[in-house]
Amino acid sequence: MKEVMAIIRMDMVGKTKDALAAAGFPSITCKKVVGRGKKKVDFSIIQDYISGSDMVDFSDKKVAEQISEVHRLISKRLIIVLAKDKEVKKVVDALIEANRTGNPGDGKIFVIDVTDVVRIRTEETGDEAV
Repeated sequence: MKEVMAIIRMDMVGKTKDALAAAGFPSITCKKVVGRGKKKVDFSIIQDYISGSDMVDFSDKKVAEQISEVHRLISKRLIIVLAKDKEVKKVVDALIEANRTGNPGDGKIFVIDVTDVVRIRTEETGDEAV
């Protein structure tokens, strides 16, 4: 059994839920999260300001965006789906189809082994507990 975790854009939750349900995975966990990717700040655009005595013009949108990018956390959604090993590709494909725009920030998918599951109410384990 696998846990499929996807970090996606906030505005893609509805489309993702519909895609997963259509693929046969209506049971999901969804959580608000914040984070950032590995995009680095391009300090070259302010190099003249750093080496000179001039003040940085923060009203310049490009400059302000680059400087704030180093600390900014972006709101995202974390979707979690449990799937049998043979169904993982189906879940991943549905997540990609629903969330791919071709732009940075589309998200990430992580697939993790789950060693066991226990349903609290009945104490069922494994696939029966899912």
